Amino acid sequence: MIRVEDLHMHFGGIRAVDGASIDIAEGSITGLIGPNGAGKTTLFNVIAGRYKPTSGKVLLDGEDITGLEPYELFAKGLLRTFQIAHEFSTLTVRDNLMMVPPEQPGETLLDVWLRASKVRAREAEIRRRADEVIDFLQLGHVAEERAGNLSGGQKKLLELGRTMMVDAKIVFLDEVGAGVNRTLLNTIADAILRLNKERGYTFCVIEHDMDFIASLCDPVIVMAEGHVLFEGTVDEVKTNEQVIEAYLGTGIKNRPARKQAEAGS
Repeated sequence: MIRVEDLHMHFGGIRAVDGASIDIAEGSITGLIGPNGAGKTTLFNVIAGRYKPTSGKVLLDGEDITGLEPYELFAKGLLRTFQIAHEFSTLTVRDNLMMVPPEQPGETLLDVWLRASKVRAREAEIRRRADEVIDFLQLGHVAEERAGNLSGGQKKLLELGRTMMVDAKIVFLDEVGAGVNRTLLNTIADAILRLNKERGYTFCVIEHDMDFIASLCDPVIVMAEGHVLFEGTVDEVKTNEQVIEAYLGTGIKNRPARKQAEAGS
């Protein structure tokens, strides 16, 4: 579904992404891991239209989408979430969801004045969909709560819920588990799996929690220093010497140090 070809993103002399190429298969939950500073979030930002790449291509279903604006990618079904949730803090959970669908007739004064029945019908339809999402994500107890009052995990669930308010093809999740307690993290993982299996969502997930990655992702792509270091299953990633060296600074030539680091972790 997504193909990234020899992508570069430079900020002055900093090569945040330095020749990365990845494929994300339709229907997969692909993990993207790597040490801090590996270029993972920058890669997401380029794919999702936040940054225009220095060079390289991004393809969605074979269509060149390089450099398109986020709203254009949204219309094509490419969505992303952020490390820090971007909720409308003064709106309720339900209203946050109802804000998502585009081109609502109630957004124009003319329709409000002259086509009030059309506006009401569309709003009722969107409200029904929002309530379905709330039930799906088990957020019914906070449906009328202001989003700014939610816990970190609930905000991450809400961000996931907003992707469900439109017909998403692929969703990029940036550290969805960061700052989330284990109970809510399990709820998020269950929701991702259900969306993948029941609704055909394709996901790409940045995450540092390897247990979370292991429970969801196949394949796993490892980045380091702006490029792809390795791709494989979780078990292959855990035993790959290059990956171990990238994370721990040790490799085959320094096995005792590596084992000591593993024991300490």
